[in-house]
Parts: sequence; structure tokens; C-alpha cells
Amino acid sequence: MRILVVEDEPRIASFVAKGLREEAYAVDVSLDGDDALYKASINDYDAIILDVMIPGKDGFQVCSELRANGSAVPIIMLTARDHLQDRIEGLDSGADDYLPKPFAVAELLARLRALLRRGHVVRQEAIRIGDLLIDTRARRATRGGKTLPLTTKEYALLEYLAREQGRVVDRSELAEHVWDEHFDPFSNLIDVHINRLRGKVDKGFVPLIHTQRGVGYMLASLDADPVNSPPTENDV
Repeated sequence: MRILVVEDEPRIASFVAKGLREEAYAVDVSLDGDDALYKASINDYDAIILDVMIPGKDGFQVCSELRANGSAVPIIMLTARDHLQDRIEGLDSGADDYLPKPFAVAELLARLRALLRRGHVVRQEAIRIGDLLIDTRARRATRGGKTLPLTTKEYALLEYLAREQGRVVDRSELAEHVWDEHFDPFSNLIDVHINRLRGKVDKGFVPLIHTQRGVGYMLASLDADPVNSPPTENDV
């Protein structure tokens, strides 16, 4: 999942971004409202964490403009102002949740998980594909009952492919949701991570990670539905 954090206080922005990245989220940071609106217009975020008191357009204005432009991205508002009227204004501007400062990152993460589960599609906490089981709450994957030793980025890549199981996902989509704005589209980073992931997920098992050359990657148990699955190849 790719998250936009909008916070003008560098210490808080860094603190929140670090906590999110440790949970396998890709994170972009904006320091003001105008930059937040620009980034939201060119990137497909899975959620936005939005401080109210930011330079330029404030959080209420940013939220209202996003909704007026048709965006349904889940938004959590952050603010040091915990008055009832502020909470009402935040929710009325289109926010999905409201968290007063100071807050614990653990609570922010729990609220974020709840919002993502309630998104456009209910997000499962456990995803099973063949003998592969992904526990999205614990950020852990097992295959054949054995825990897979995944890095944070490998887990994020696996979870995204699992949520799109049975569909070929191209590299641009993976870059959009699993990496942040610093990703180099001319690098072979995605292919490297896929190969490492395949070595951990598929080694000694029937392959679940498939490559459709020139298109992208798919996570699927082809034995389960050989008729509807597109032809793929497995990288060596």
C-alpha cells in the first residue's frame, strides 16, 4: 500500500513515515497543502494521513478539494486542535477518521488498517493461495506451514500481488503501490525483488509467482483454474 503523509513538522512527518515503512507501506511526504493536492493528482494513493494545520491550503481545504474532484481515497486527519467543532469540520470536509495529537503510532496504524479494510473492497486479514498463507495484520507469510523470511519490501510486494491474485500486474502498477516517489522507473529493482521473492516463496514448491513476459507478474495457483489463467512463464 502507498500512503501520502501531509505534515509540515519534519520531526512528526519523519516519525510517522518511519512507523509506516516499518509496516511495509510505501510512503510519500508533503509539507504543504498545494504539494499534497499535486501529488494526489498524479499518484494513486491507498490512503492519506493529513494534518490540519499546514502551510498554503489547510487540511480542511485539501480534503474538500480532493472530494470535490471525485477522490474517494481514505483520509485520516491529524490535528493538535481537539475541539468538537474541529472534529465536525474535519469529518464534514470529507475525512474518514480524525486523530488528535499527540498520538501513538500504534493507534494510527490500527486506524489505517481499519480504513483500508473498509475501502472500495473489503480487505481480508488472511489471504490464502494454495498452501501460501498471508497474515496481513502480522505482516507475515507462510508456505506449507513454514514462515517465509521476507524483507519488508518483499512482504509488501507479495501482499500486493496476493490482493490482485489471478490478475497479471504490470511493473508500473507495482511501482505505483509498492514503491514511493523516489523509485527509478529505469531500474531493474522490481525484477530483482520478484526473483528474490520467487526464491523464497516458490523454492521447493509448485510455482505460484508467474511472469507474463512483456506484461508483468501474477500470483496464482494455476492448478486451481487452468482454463481462465493466462499463459505465463517462470523466470529462472
